[in-house]
Amino acid sequence: MARTEDRPFIAVRIAVLTVSDTRTLGDDKSGQTLSDRIAEAGHHLSARKIVKDDIRAIRSCMRDWINRNDIDVIISTGGTGLTGRDVTIEAMRPLFEKEIEGFAVVFQIVSFGKIGTSAVQSRATGGVAKGKYIFCLPGSPGACRDAWDDILRAQLDYRHSPCNFVEIMPRLEEHQKRKKG
Repeated sequence: MARTEDRPFIAVRIAVLTVSDTRTLGDDKSGQTLSDRIAEAGHHLSARKIVKDDIRAIRSCMRDWINRNDIDVIISTGGTGLTGRDVTIEAMRPLFEKEIEGFAVVFQIVSFGKIGTSAVQSRATGGVAKGKYIFCLPGSPGACRDAWDDILRAQLDYRHSPCNFVEIMPRLEEHQKRKKG
Protein backbone atom coordinates (compact mmCIF):
# COMPACT_ATOMS: atom_id res chain seq x y z
CA MET A 1 0.00 0.00 0.00
CA ALA A 2 1.45 3.27 -1.07
CA ARG A 3 0.30 6.82 -0.56
CA THR A 4 0.95 9.71 -2.85
CA GLU A 5 1.47 12.59 -0.43
CA ASP A 6 1.39 15.21 -3.19
CA ARG A 7 -2.34 14.59 -3.58
CA PRO A 8 -4.75 16.30 -1.19
CA PHE A 9 -7.01 14.29 1.11
CA ILE A 10 -10.61 14.28 -0.12
CA ALA A 11 -13.24 13.57 2.53
CA VAL A 12 -15.94 11.17 1.36
CA ARG A 13 -19.53 11.26 2.61
CA ILE A 14 -20.45 7.83 3.99
CA ALA A 15 -23.70 6.32 5.29
CA VAL A 16 -23.76 3.27 7.57
CA LEU A 17 -26.70 0.87 7.54
CA THR A 18 -26.98 -1.88 10.13
CA VAL A 19 -29.29 -4.74 9.19
CA SER A 20 -30.56 -6.46 12.34
CA ASP A 21 -33.74 -7.61 14.03
CA THR A 22 -32.25 -7.13 17.48
CA ARG A 23 -29.79 -4.23 17.58
CA THR A 24 -30.41 -0.64 18.56
CA LEU A 25 -28.13 2.37 18.06
CA GLY A 26 -27.12 1.95 21.70
CA ASP A 27 -25.75 -1.58 21.28
CA ASP A 28 -24.80 -1.61 17.60
CA LYS A 29 -21.08 -2.37 17.94
CA SER A 30 -20.55 -3.02 14.22
CA GLY A 31 -22.17 0.22 13.09
CA GLN A 32 -20.27 2.09 15.79
CA THR A 33 -16.99 0.48 14.73
CA LEU A 34 -17.54 1.71 11.17
CA SER A 35 -18.70 5.16 12.29
CA ASP A 36 -15.63 5.60 14.49
CA ARG A 37 -13.24 4.52 11.74
CA ILE A 38 -14.94 6.79 9.20
CA ALA A 39 -14.46 9.79 11.52
CA GLU A 40 -10.87 8.81 12.41
CA ALA A 41 -10.01 8.69 8.69
CA GLY A 42 -11.38 12.24 8.23
CA HIS A 43 -14.49 11.31 6.27
CA HIS A 44 -18.05 12.51 6.98
CA LEU A 45 -20.80 10.28 8.40
CA SER A 46 -23.81 11.42 6.36
CA ALA A 47 -26.35 9.00 7.82
CA ARG A 48 -26.64 6.04 10.13
CA LYS A 49 -29.64 3.78 10.51
CA ILE A 50 -30.75 0.33 11.64
CA VAL A 51 -33.33 -1.63 9.65
CA LYS A 52 -34.82 -5.07 10.18
CA ASP A 53 -33.71 -8.12 8.18
CA ASP A 54 -36.40 -7.48 5.59
CA ILE A 55 -35.79 -7.07 1.86
CA ARG A 56 -38.36 -4.28 1.46
CA ALA A 57 -37.08 -2.32 4.46
CA ILE A 58 -33.47 -2.62 3.30
CA ARG A 59 -34.30 -1.60 -0.28
CA SER A 60 -36.43 1.32 0.86
CA CYS A 61 -33.57 2.75 2.91
CA MET A 62 -31.07 2.06 0.14
CA ARG A 63 -33.19 3.75 -2.53
CA ASP A 64 -33.53 6.82 -0.33
CA TRP A 65 -29.79 6.96 0.31
CA ILE A 66 -28.83 6.24 -3.31
CA ASN A 67 -30.86 9.30 -4.34
CA ARG A 68 -29.33 11.62 -1.75
CA ASN A 69 -26.73 14.12 -2.93
CA ASP A 70 -24.90 14.13 0.42
CA ILE A 71 -23.90 10.44 0.28
CA ASP A 72 -21.03 9.01 -1.81
CA VAL A 73 -20.62 5.61 -0.18
CA ILE A 74 -22.98 3.26 1.67
CA ILE A 75 -21.63 0.57 3.96
CA SER A 76 -24.03 -1.98 5.38
CA THR A 77 -23.27 -4.42 8.15
CA GLY A 78 -25.26 -7.58 8.85
CA GLY A 79 -27.39 -10.00 6.89
CA THR A 80 -24.61 -11.38 4.67
CA GLY A 81 -24.56 -14.90 6.08
CA LEU A 82 -26.35 -18.09 5.08
CA THR A 83 -29.36 -18.25 7.39
CA GLY A 84 -32.93 -17.64 6.31
CA ARG A 85 -32.92 -14.17 7.92
CA ASP A 86 -29.78 -13.09 6.01
CA VAL A 87 -31.30 -11.14 3.11
CA THR A 88 -29.02 -8.13 2.69
CA ILE A 89 -27.40 -9.44 -0.49
CA GLU A 90 -30.77 -10.33 -2.02
CA ALA A 91 -31.99 -6.81 -1.20
CA MET A 92 -28.90 -5.03 -2.55
CA ARG A 93 -27.85 -6.90 -5.70
CA PRO A 94 -30.85 -5.83 -7.80
CA LEU A 95 -29.90 -2.20 -7.06
CA PHE A 96 -26.34 -2.61 -8.36
CA GLU A 97 -25.53 -1.33 -11.83
CA LYS A 98 -22.14 -2.98 -11.47
CA GLU A 99 -20.84 -5.46 -8.93
CA ILE A 100 -17.35 -5.06 -7.50
CA GLU A 101 -16.32 -8.72 -7.55
CA GLY A 102 -12.79 -7.87 -6.43
CA PHE A 103 -14.08 -6.51 -3.12
CA ALA A 104 -15.61 -9.88 -2.26
CA VAL A 105 -12.43 -11.70 -3.28
CA VAL A 106 -10.13 -9.46 -1.25
CA PHE A 107 -12.50 -9.58 1.73
CA GLN A 108 -12.40 -13.39 1.60
CA ILE A 109 -8.59 -13.35 1.50
CA VAL A 110 -8.41 -10.98 4.48
CA SER A 111 -11.00 -13.04 6.40
CA PHE A 112 -9.31 -16.35 5.65
CA GLY A 113 -6.10 -15.03 7.17
CA LYS A 114 -7.96 -14.22 10.39
CA ILE A 115 -10.73 -16.84 10.75
CA GLY A 116 -9.63 -19.60 8.40
CA THR A 117 -12.22 -21.62 6.54
CA SER A 118 -15.07 -19.94 8.44
CA ALA A 119 -14.62 -17.14 5.88
CA VAL A 120 -16.66 -19.19 3.39
CA GLN A 121 -19.81 -18.38 5.36
CA SER A 122 -19.71 -14.69 4.40
CA ARG A 123 -21.29 -13.28 1.27
CA ALA A 124 -19.74 -9.81 1.67
CA THR A 125 -19.92 -7.92 -1.60
CA GLY A 126 -19.70 -4.51 -3.17
CA GLY A 127 -21.33 -2.67 -6.03
CA VAL A 128 -22.11 0.64 -7.66
CA ALA A 129 -25.56 2.24 -8.00
CA LYS A 130 -26.29 5.74 -9.31
CA GLY A 131 -22.70 6.82 -8.82
CA LYS A 132 -22.50 5.54 -5.24
CA TYR A 133 -20.30 2.78 -3.89
CA ILE A 134 -22.11 0.18 -1.81
CA PHE A 135 -20.34 -2.35 0.42
CA CYS A 136 -22.17 -5.12 2.28
CA LEU A 137 -20.23 -6.43 5.28
CA PRO A 138 -20.94 -9.14 7.84
CA GLY A 139 -22.49 -8.08 11.13
CA SER A 140 -19.52 -8.69 13.42
CA PRO A 141 -17.34 -5.82 14.64
CA GLY A 142 -14.28 -7.86 13.68
CA ALA A 143 -15.43 -8.21 10.07
CA CYS A 144 -16.18 -4.47 9.94
CA ARG A 145 -12.71 -3.69 11.30
CA ASP A 146 -11.10 -6.04 8.77
CA ALA A 147 -13.02 -4.60 5.81
CA TRP A 148 -12.29 -1.01 6.81
CA ASP A 149 -8.71 -1.41 7.99
CA ASP A 150 -7.51 -3.75 5.24
CA ILE A 151 -9.55 -2.60 2.22
CA LEU A 152 -11.82 0.42 2.47
CA ARG A 153 -9.56 2.82 4.36
CA ALA A 154 -7.03 2.73 1.50
CA GLN A 155 -9.53 2.54 -1.36
CA LEU A 156 -11.49 5.52 0.00
CA ASP A 157 -8.31 7.60 0.33
CA TYR A 158 -7.57 9.69 -2.77
CA ARG A 159 -3.88 9.62 -1.87
CA HIS A 160 -3.66 5.81 -2.16
CA SER A 161 -1.78 4.58 -5.20
CA PRO A 162 -1.60 3.12 -7.71
CA CYS A 163 -5.38 3.58 -7.80
CA ASN A 164 -8.38 4.07 -5.52
CA PHE A 165 -12.17 4.37 -5.59
CA VAL A 166 -12.19 8.13 -4.97
CA GLU A 167 -10.29 9.06 -8.14
CA ILE A 168 -12.83 7.29 -10.36
CA MET A 169 -15.89 8.46 -8.43
CA PRO A 170 -16.64 11.33 -10.88
CA ARG A 171 -16.77 8.79 -13.73
CA LEU A 172 -19.14 6.23 -12.17
CA GLU A 173 -22.14 7.54 -14.10
CA GLU A 174 -20.55 7.93 -17.53
CA HIS A 175 -22.99 5.38 -18.94
CA GLN A 176 -25.83 7.77 -18.10
CA LYS A 177 -24.24 10.53 -20.20
CA ARG A 178 -23.91 8.17 -23.17
CA LYS A 179 -27.61 7.23 -22.95
CA LYS A 180 -28.68 10.90 -22.95
CA GLY A 181 -26.30 11.95 -25.75
